[in-house]
Amino acid sequence: MTELCSLEAITLAGMLRRREVSAREVIGAHIERIEATGPAVNAIVTRSFDQALARAAAADEALARPAGDPPGLLHGLPVAHKDLTETAGVRTTYGSPLFADFLPERDSLVVSRMAAAGAISLGKTNTPEFGAGSHTVNPVFGATRNPYDLSRSAGGSSGGAAAALAARMICLADGSDLGGSLRNPASFCNVVGFRPSPGRVPAWPVSDPADQLGVEGPMARTVADAALLLAVQSGPDPRVPVALDAPPPALAAPSDVAGVLRSDLAGLRVAWSADLGLPVEPAVREVLAQARPVLAGLGCEVTDAEPDLSGADEVFRAWRALRFATRFGPLLREHAGALGPNVTWNTQQGLALTVAGLSRATGLWTELAERVSEFFGRFDVLACPVSQVVPFDVELDWVHEIDGVPQLTYLDWMASCYLISVTGLPAMSVPAGFTPGGLPVGLQLVGRRRADWDLLRIGHAFEAATGHASAAPSLPG
Repeated sequence: MTELCSLEAITLAGMLRRREVSAREVIGAHIERIEATGPAVNAIVTRSFDQALARAAAADEALARPAGDPPGLLHGLPVAHKDLTETAGVRTTYGSPLFADFLPERDSLVVSRMAAAGAISLGKTNTPEFGAGSHTVNPVFGATRNPYDLSRSAGGSSGGAAAALAARMICLADGSDLGGSLRNPASFCNVVGFRPSPGRVPAWPVSDPADQLGVEGPMARTVADAALLLAVQSGPDPRVPVALDAPPPALAAPSDVAGVLRSDLAGLRVAWSADLGLPVEPAVREVLAQARPVLAGLGCEVTDAEPDLSGADEVFRAWRALRFATRFGPLLREHAGALGPNVTWNTQQGLALTVAGLSRATGLWTELAERVSEFFGRFDVLACPVSQVVPFDVELDWVHEIDGVPQLTYLDWMASCYLISVTGLPAMSVPAGFTPGGLPVGLQLVGRRRADWDLLRIGHAFEAATGHASAAPSLPG
C-alpha cells in the first residue's frame, strides 16, 4: 500500500486502466497514508473519506463493465482541492472562522472538470485566511508544516496542496496563484507548481470578469503529472469572459502526455537571472547556481539577462488591493474583528485607492507589457528564483528580513513571484535541489506569452536531467 502512494499519477493511472490495481486499493492506501502522516503535516484539513471510498467502488464497477464508457484521464486517482475552492456539500472554510462551517451548494469549474475526468477527492487542503500570503496558517486549522522539515513553513497559499503532494497523501492537486501561490509552496516542498496563462484554466464562479492576475492551475510531483492535470483543467468555458479559446492537447490516455512533452532544447535561448534585482538568501543562490549548467548541458544558450520589471511592484500592489477591497470590503465593515491582519491591511489598502492611483498603475502596466514583449522576442524562457528564501520557521508570521534587507509588509518577500504574475506570462516552479540542511529550492521558469505547453516541455527536460523530484521526505508512518 505504501508503494502505491509513491507512484507518479501517470504510472498509477496506467495501472488502474489495466486493472492491475483497483481504485478501492489506491484510495484506501492514500487514506492510510493521510491518517499516518496527517497529524504531523496538517495538510488535508477537511476529509471526505466516505465519499471517496464510495466513488472508488463506483469507478471499479464502471471499469468492469465490458461495454462501459472509456475511463477518464484521471480515473481513480486520489486528489484534494484547495480550501478556497468551492466543493458542493464539502466544507469550504477559506481559512476563516466566518466560514468554518460553510457548505457550498455547487462545485467550482476546476473541481467539476477533475471529477468528470474520474479524479477522486479525499478532501480539502489548507490555506492561509482567504489565501492572503505565502505562509499557510489560519485560525481555523493552524499551520501546515513542511514535510522535509516539520519545523519549517510549507509556503502558501497552496501550502496544504504542496505539502500533501510531497508527503505522498495524494498524487494531484489544484491550486491558485495571484502573487505566487502555486509556485512558492512548490519550491518549498520539492513539487511542481504551474501558473498558467490567464484564461487557460477558466475560474468559475466568476468574481471579477476582467481579473488577469489571479489564476488557477495544477500541482503535482512531476512536470508530466502537472501537464496531465492541466489538460483536464484547461479549455474554454462560455461563462468566463477571459477564458482562452484554445483547447488542451487531445489525450486518449494519460501516457500520451509523454509525446506532448517530448522536446529538444538545443538552441533554446535562456535568460538567466540569479535574483531579478532583489535580495536573495545565499542558500537559494547556491542551489540555483547548480541549475544553470544543467540548462547549458541540455543545449540551451544561457545568457545573463532579465526583463525591466520597473513599475511591476506598484501595479501588483494596486490591483491586488482593489481585488481585496472588492471581495472583502463588506466583510471588513461587518466583521472587522474577525479578519486577520493580512486581509485587514490589504483590504484597507484597497479602500484607500484613488482613481488617479489606479490610472497610474494601468499606465505602468501598459509600459511593462511592451518591455516584456520585446524581451521575449530575444529569449524563449527566463530562469530565475521562485522564492528569495528557503523554507522558514513555521512559527513566523512572514519573512521580515532577507540577507540583511528588511521586508516591511507580508507581501515584500514574495516579489520574485508576484513581479512575474504582473507580466501575464506562464510560469512554473520545478525542483532544483536542496540546501546542505535538506531544504528544497525550486527554479522558476517563465515562458513566452501563452506558450504554456512549450514551457512544460522545458521544465520536463530540466526535471529529467536532475532527478530532484524523486527525493521524498522522511516522515513518521
